[in-house]
Amino acid sequence: MTTPGAQDSTRKSGAPADGLQAPRRHWATLTLLLAITVTVLDSSMVNVALPAIAQSLGIRPAAVVWVVIAYNLTVVVSLLPLSAVAERIGFRRMFLWGMGLFLLASLSSAASTSLTWLTLSRMTQGLGSAMMMCLFGGLVRNIYPLNKLGMGLSLNAMTVGLMAVLGPTVGAFILELASWQWVFLVNIPIGLATYFGARFFPDVPRNRGRFDWIGCLLSVPLFGLSIIGLDAIVKDPARAALCFILAALAAWVLLRRSRDQVAPVFPVDLLRIKPIAYAVGASAFSFAAQMSAFVALPFYFTHTLQYSYAEVGVLLGAWSLGVAGMAPVAGILSGRYSIALLCGIGAGGMAVGMLGLLLLPATAAFFALMGFMLLGGVGFGFFQTPNNRALLAGAPRHRSGAAGGMQATTRVFGQSFGTALVAVAFNISPANGAVIGVSASIVCALVAMGINVARHRSPVPDLDL
Repeated sequence: MTTPGAQDSTRKSGAPADGLQAPRRHWATLTLLLAITVTVLDSSMVNVALPAIAQSLGIRPAAVVWVVIAYNLTVVVSLLPLSAVAERIGFRRMFLWGMGLFLLASLSSAASTSLTWLTLSRMTQGLGSAMMMCLFGGLVRNIYPLNKLGMGLSLNAMTVGLMAVLGPTVGAFILELASWQWVFLVNIPIGLATYFGARFFPDVPRNRGRFDWIGCLLSVPLFGLSIIGLDAIVKDPARAALCFILAALAAWVLLRRSRDQVAPVFPVDLLRIKPIAYAVGASAFSFAAQMSAFVALPFYFTHTLQYSYAEVGVLLGAWSLGVAGMAPVAGILSGRYSIALLCGIGAGGMAVGMLGLLLLPATAAFFALMGFMLLGGVGFGFFQTPNNRALLAGAPRHRSGAAGGMQATTRVFGQSFGTALVAVAFNISPANGAVIGVSASIVCALVAMGINVARHRSPVPDLDL
């Protein structure tokens, strides 16, 4: 008996294939991990380079931040539409177009001589990144057999964790030896390797249904205006209210259009699957917790606890090492224990880690702070692999592109939501904004834990993964 939703492509025997066979699976995995590496390194290195870019191009620090904001907004509004396009034109073709665009935009960013030029180049890079990021989840689902899916997801999580640690360090090292332009040029050799390695990717069946261009356009204000509105909620409440109203209107129209479609841009068909719906909700709050912590904690460590930037880097690195170290363990356990239980423990670990940081006295030992940061990272790593497994394996294989796009959209939207929460915190109280921001991280982690408590008590069991 074959696995439900098995890949439509066939082996020589004619039996449905469940993932790729070795050695092709190994080369496809290497290519995918390199693609994840270049996208994560790019975003983290650019953050480090902002002061050098501002000084070189004569840009005000408040204005140069738009280099990052424009990139993130481009990614978050385009992931779902691009995942729907990928299901129709093919994963490999979408990946090649995305990587090609990303590499050209990297060259354009390095050649930029003004804020406008650089911002437009970063938006183009964001579009190229989104064309690849929307495929990562679906590619994992089709590269690995179902019994190895947890391992594949843990490798992805470990790569993201390690690159998040190495990105700022690599960026600082490049800036120490060369100009800021090399932060973008370093993408070229890694990107070219993945471009030529894409031939090992699986042949994912295409969706022949009509593409919903109106639904595609509606998803842009739904996600973009939600983030812009949250960012403006304290500074300009009227503008924030208008953004929320327009986003809600777009969501209402999009849901009405999508509910009767076979493969909608906004995957309401997947959200009707209860384990997937739980996984999406928990993932959004988990990433919001992680990002609000990462934005607020540097201010808390430097302004409140008076640590140096080098010490802050070590503390943030402890979180990322916790994620990278726990991801393989979580991948093994996710095949043996309840996903709701594992995710609930992970989200609770994040909350305890952040709460411990706030409760420690200002005179606490540095290693005590490292311990709580490590606990937060372990909790985040413990949460993500089982939760992503539930989201991706719960979808039919022919909708793996939509599931991967939804996973990436949930991650980026959650991160953007978490960043906006910290901005709101500092607008409420500039003096106590860091503490309020970390508190918001704790609340988001507790909400993620609560969703998993509800998932555990649900009468509908998790899928047999």
